[in-house]
Amino acid sequence: MKKQSLPPKASSLSRSMRDIGYSLETAIADIIDNSITACASRIEIWFDFNPDKPYLCIADNGCGMTHSELVDAMRHGSISPENKRTDNDLGRFGLGLKTASFSQCRQLTVVSRKNGNFSGAVWDLDTISEEDEWILGILDDDERRELPYADTLENSDGTLVLWSKLDRLLSSDQKSINQKMLYEKIEVVEKHLSLVFHRFLAGEIKHSNLSIFINGHQIEPFDPFCLKNKATQQLQKEIIRMDGHEILIQPYILPHHSKLSPEEHDFYQNRSEFLSNQGAYIYRNKRLMTWGTWFRLIAKGEASKLARVRIDFPSALDEHWTIDIKKSKAEPPHQVKERLRQIIDRIAEQSVKIHYGRGKRLLERIAEPLWIRYAGHGEIRYELNRKHSILRAFRNSIEESKSNMFLDVLDIIEKSIPVDAIYSDYSSSPKSFERTPDINPEEIKAKLHAMIDILSTENEFSEEKLREIFTSLMPFKQYSKEIDEVIREK
Repeated sequence: MKKQSLPPKASSLSRSMRDIGYSLETAIADIIDNSITACASRIEIWFDFNPDKPYLCIADNGCGMTHSELVDAMRHGSISPENKRTDNDLGRFGLGLKTASFSQCRQLTVVSRKNGNFSGAVWDLDTISEEDEWILGILDDDERRELPYADTLENSDGTLVLWSKLDRLLSSDQKSINQKMLYEKIEVVEKHLSLVFHRFLAGEIKHSNLSIFINGHQIEPFDPFCLKNKATQQLQKEIIRMDGHEILIQPYILPHHSKLSPEEHDFYQNRSEFLSNQGAYIYRNKRLMTWGTWFRLIAKGEASKLARVRIDFPSALDEHWTIDIKKSKAEPPHQVKERLRQIIDRIAEQSVKIHYGRGKRLLERIAEPLWIRYAGHGEIRYELNRKHSILRAFRNSIEESKSNMFLDVLDIIEKSIPVDAIYSDYSSSPKSFERTPDINPEEIKAKLHAMIDILSTENEFSEEKLREIFTSLMPFKQYSKEIDEVIREK
């Protein structure tokens, strides 16, 4: 059999590589992977919104590259996926620098300094398309000095990645940059990086003290497990051994929203919905790859919304995980899925206990609850407490012929509770249920007088009993001063 070399057409392949599926934030994260691999402790991202010639720059203070190392890094498929990688190496296919960059720009320039020596190279898709060849531009010193942000490497070793010809940042129907759209994209980038690299930014990684800045603003880590909150529950850790390596499975139960400070709740709610972000969080060499999924083992629901499972695996086990080029997807091997299936019921049960236990305690604290919970035989329902002092007194104050009509109205109200709508709203914004609108104190007093008039039709109530009734009811419970004033007046 004859053999024939058949390299791909450069112009066609370079265009196809632009549409692998990167977003701006996943593309930048892929470049940062290289900086972390190069042992960088400081990474700076600069968006230059110059309408005539916009740039995006990512600079680090890592170990840098020699000329030959840089040229090799610019090669497509520079490192085989089968090569053994170190624990701090976040690379996988040897394609990230190129595919991530081309997904956002038409010109990629990389300048690096190692041991005080500079080197620079450029991929330009326009040149590749015109020549239909993989022609790499090599920069001389004068060309390097003319680059934007060239002075970044003047005082220390490191690498600068420059994206120019940013055609993907322009709206298809506009010839100018939409400033508002770009600022929104920067916000998305910041939130993404704060989550994906949160363990590096929090100083959790040994011998790593990473800081990332966007336009001079430092990114704060976003911990999806609320570990700083004492109410977060850390369940028993599981270990799976494969090919001489360990996969760590650490389940957590997040605190009920009532255990979060207003600042904590707003911080988490602004970045993620508790319901949609439940599930497994997969880390490769401590870098978050995919999150917020149960891998079709169970459906997401209220019962498990506080459950999170952190799964750590080393790059040595890459062959057992389905990892895409963007490093934004990782499918667990069969052994991990089966173990995860076994612990899901346990952590979901614990998550339910937090909600149920708190609700039960709230009802038990009320001496005379307006609503009563009934549970049994697979059924849960809530009914108005017809023996409640106010309901009983009101019923006794009306004509006997209307008394049964009043009970029918209560029955209709109970059966018309919009459970689905309440469930949906509470799942997405539980704190909003606790924020009742302020009512004019005079209006509250008028309602209190009316309630006392109803109660007085039945019998006399002590001040203590009246106070107990009103402090257990909305909207009165927030107006203790007005309650005391009205009771004294009566």
